[in-house]
Amino acid sequence: MPKPLKLQQGQVWKLGDDFLRITRLERLAVEYKATSGPGVKAGKLHQVTKKEFCRLIKTATLLAAAPAPAPKLVRPE
Repeated sequence: MPKPLKLQQGQVWKLGDDFLRITRLERLAVEYKATSGPGVKAGKLHQVTKKEFCRLIKTATLLAAAPAPAPKLVRPE
């Protein structure tokens, strides 16, 4: 049995030719942005219930998160 995935804000899902990025995640609602590319900021904003979103991404693929930038070393003057 596959391990269940946990929805998180900022996740990007690929569904066909569209990319869905979770912009706000609440207990019972999900706000996501549908875009044409994974790094594109402009797109149409949608608000659905969590159940509707889970049904929507049933056939989608979760993209790997971008690595966090390395912390910069700060030297006191």
